[in-house]
Amino acid sequence: MGAIIGFWWHGGGTSGKYAGMIRILFLGDVVGEPGRCAVIALLPVLKEELGVDFFIVNGENAAAGRGITPRLTIDLLRAGAAVVTTGDHIWDQQEIVSYIDTEPRLLRPLNYPPGTAGQGSVVLDTAKGPVAVVNVQARTFTQPPLENPFLALDAEIARIRVQTPVIFVDAHGETTSEKIAIGRFLDGRVSAVVGTHTHVQTADEQIFPGGTAFLCDAGMCGPHDSILGRMKDPVIQRFLRQMPCKFPVAKGDVRLNGALVDIDEATGRALAITRFTKPWAPET
Repeated sequence: MGAIIGFWWHGGGTSGKYAGMIRILFLGDVVGEPGRCAVIALLPVLKEELGVDFFIVNGENAAAGRGITPRLTIDLLRAGAAVVTTGDHIWDQQEIVSYIDTEPRLLRPLNYPPGTAGQGSVVLDTAKGPVAVVNVQARTFTQPPLENPFLALDAEIARIRVQTPVIFVDAHGETTSEKIAIGRFLDGRVSAVVGTHTHVQTADEQIFPGGTAFLCDAGMCGPHDSILGRMKDPVIQRFLRQMPCKFPVAKGDVRLNGALVDIDEATGRALAITRFTKPWAPET
């Protein structure tokens, strides 16, 4: 297990758990072996340290930095993740296509066309009532271009709210404007909208007037001394030379980034949202 070095909470306070609330920790894009080892080691620790009731992990870069495999999905779920979300790299590992229909806790973006393998949402029973997780992919500067996320979310959220008011949305997208628009569009209808994909944690955590917690990007779980989790030199050379090259996952100084959200169980309204950062170093 990794050594506990400490963690930071940024933004609004979460000094004590509220009565009648559920605490969700969402972790941003897991990058390669360093990221997944840190997540697997720390989830049980964080459950105790922070009193987390429900973990959501974006695992779309868990397999050598691109995609996720069935084995890695199982590893994350066994470590304590209740749901694993993804994004535009969901199909990068071929074996996931035949697996995803067998594991409802592994989500692909909601707004794929009808008939696509897998599903974009799930509702799970917990000791504190049912919790829904929705995964959606934005369209601006994001490949492949999918169906309109706003229309897909409109229909899906209406369907899910019959089952539970506690709904967490992973909005996987490139631009801040589109992710903020998704958050504003869903304000008052979901508990939280947290963005993924850019691997850089933003500092705009807030609760919208309707009670929806929002953070534009959760950041990543992976090597901090890097460029988006990749070794620095190859990425810089690509910008300099415009020649194709491989981008190996970086090593050392691993950090987990995400968002801690407290939600009223009865109403689904967010009570607090806090940016989360925790460093990790493997035992030697």
